[in-house]
Amino acid sequence: MTNLTQTWIPLPALLDDLADAGFASFHPRLNEAGHPSIRQGHGCVFRFIDEDGSRLTDLAEGSGLTKQAVGEVVADLEQLGYVERAPDPQDGRAKLIKLTERGGEARRTAIEIFGEIEREWEERFGAERVAAMRELLEEMRAERDGARELPFRPPSTPQTPRA
Repeated sequence: MTNLTQTWIPLPALLDDLADAGFASFHPRLNEAGHPSIRQGHGCVFRFIDEDGSRLTDLAEGSGLTKQAVGEVVADLEQLGYVERAPDPQDGRAKLIKLTERGGEARRTAIEIFGEIEREWEERFGAERVAAMRELLEEMRAERDGARELPFRPPSTPQTPRA
């Protein structure tokens, strides 16, 4: 009997495998760039934090994680020197999570590395194919999220960020 996974892999599993491959390439580069303590789980902060800071509830909502889970990540990043908590000027009872100078540099570096990875994929598989994949995935994501805006966007997207 033939194993179904040998002949057909569900698309979500393929996307998961591609994400794993991308992060496997990303993390050693980020380590080499001086950020060895950043883990994939820290993405719930780095990916969703606004340039001017974000409330914990907004980070949790954006990432789809609980406030408690994101709070633990924030505490870890705070201890590592990547974020800090500051009073929210619009609500004295609330705190904003803000990137420190080190956190901002790490985020910029990560964006550059992800751009490098995309360019490598373009060279290997063709720029038009990678652009079409990105366009479709962004469309699917926007439909899922009700066209929610990303908190930041690398300057050259929807095309691959250029160094």
